Amino acid sequence: MDKRFWIAGVVASVLFFALGFLVHGLILTGDYMKYKSLFRTEEEAMGNMPWMTLAHVIMGFAFVWIYSKGVNGGSWMSQGIRFGIAAALLVVVPWYLIYYSIQPWAFETTAKQIALDVISMIIVAIVTAYIYRPQSASTA
Repeated sequence: MDKRFWIAGVVASVLFFALGFLVHGLILTGDYMKYKSLFRTEEEAMGNMPWMTLAHVIMGFAFVWIYSKGVNGGSWMSQGIRFGIAAALLVVVPWYLIYYSIQPWAFETTAKQIALDVISMIIVAIVTAYIYRPQSASTA
């Protein structure tokens, strides 16, 4: 675990947190208000913020760790996009389809969740790949 790992882990954690807030705290707020009974009160949710923060730190560093084990000689951009899509297909898409099957979400809300979180996952993967790009590429 070198310096790039620690930098990428912090950056990925912050990006996951920020993009999660953008998607779920701002963009999808109107959709979620239709299902207020499924959520904790704002006071309860804020009381659990340390767990939310811990989850994003774990996610960021695990994401970077897995990415770092699969870096190959391809372009960093294509590797980032490929990894983002793979991670989204492994986690994001099944997660929301499972939630949709057991919770009373409208399909339109689930589709938005999937689309926006896939985009977020690819953004974090591209940034991670940029940080892990070959050193010779950083001078070009």
